Amino acid sequence: MARQYILSEYLNEAMAQAVYDKLEDGSFAGRIPSCKGVIAFGATLRECEDELRSTLEDWIWLGLKLGHSLPVLGSIDLNKEPAREPVDAV
Repeated sequence: MARQYILSEYLNEAMAQAVYDKLEDGSFAGRIPSCKGVIAFGATLRECEDELRSTLEDWIWLGLKLGHSLPVLGSIDLNKEPAREPVDAV
């Protein structure tokens, strides 16, 4: 059984919301409306999608590092503090 990780699930949820536009020169622009500032461009739709995913990954990591509030996508809330068990519980 394949293991799914929370960041992978979050990325998939965000990418499912992606909106793409074909530009006048034939290239593509992509954005994720719920993730402010996540936008990318590519010569092909596939390139645009790949760039958008990479931009999204960087946006998430930077947001987590700087303590920014990230949007809740699906039922995934990355803003929650992780629960830690006491050492003696291990």
